[in-house]
Amino acid sequence: MKIGPIMLANPVISAPMAGITDKAFRILAREAGCGLVCTEMVSDQALLYGNPKTCSILNLSGEAGPVSVQIFGSNPDYMARAAEIAESRGADIIDINMGCPTPKIVKNGEGAALMREPERAVRIVREVAGRVNVPVTVKMRKGWDEKSINAVELARLMVDAGAVTLTVHGRTRSQFYSGKADWKIIAAVKEAVGVPVIGNGDIWHPADALSMMELTGCDGVMIGRAALGNPWIFKSTLYFLKTGENLPDPSPEERIEMALRHLRLLVEYKGEQVAAREMRKHAAWYTRGLPGAARIRNMINKAECREELQEILKSTL
Repeated sequence: MKIGPIMLANPVISAPMAGITDKAFRILAREAGCGLVCTEMVSDQALLYGNPKTCSILNLSGEAGPVSVQIFGSNPDYMARAAEIAESRGADIIDINMGCPTPKIVKNGEGAALMREPERAVRIVREVAGRVNVPVTVKMRKGWDEKSINAVELARLMVDAGAVTLTVHGRTRSQFYSGKADWKIIAAVKEAVGVPVIGNGDIWHPADALSMMELTGCDGVMIGRAALGNPWIFKSTLYFLKTGENLPDPSPEERIEMALRHLRLLVEYKGEQVAAREMRKHAAWYTRGLPGAARIRNMINKAECREELQEILKSTL
């Protein structure tokens, strides 16, 4: 599929996830064959004020593209200026967040709250698209709640304003991540617009990706939570889309080796202290389902340094 002038190698895409899709994660996802990787979401104002932590999210140096940078905010001019900074830092695509359900985001009129203000959403997309030379995309939800489902109407407005691709998560904001994703809304958006549509929500297994594409007609699939501790999901999904067959699950040894590699990358890009803290959640996901996983998780959560984490992970084999 194409996003503006950018031809993706395949239609399997990694979802932007706060606190997850950093440089280390993106490298592993790309190595697993992911067609497009995305940064964590970036605050427009934090970027404009030069917040060090926010700026570090835009460390794209040395990464194989394309990389999409997702920004969030509610002020059209701030969003456009943030997009310009992201473009200058190497973003191949600018994605505008209209789907984040987190209370601290929506209370400021950002994320999914923009679905309640279509006119503001239009101004943001138009301003951003007019100020950058890379493709602009929008990620949205089904609607705010079941009484205000407006993804189709908003999708048309976003395309008219300059968005060249849309991602639709089949849940409302009020659902957060609970319940079942409504894939019918993805199909409705695809039928309503003339740009590529990426489906998102409840892709847990490779067969789910094929089912979504067949049922909705979407051009690509976005995988989020299923990739936690499981970068193989991208490779196995691609293989299933091509052959209709499943690859073998990674062995415990492969899972631990990948966890150790993830740790090494985190240390390289963030330093040992930050890496040890952030790796705890990833290590818990990598070891999920292994014998003694609960005990391992308790040990991981007490680990203070790289050596401790390495020893704990190696001891599971």
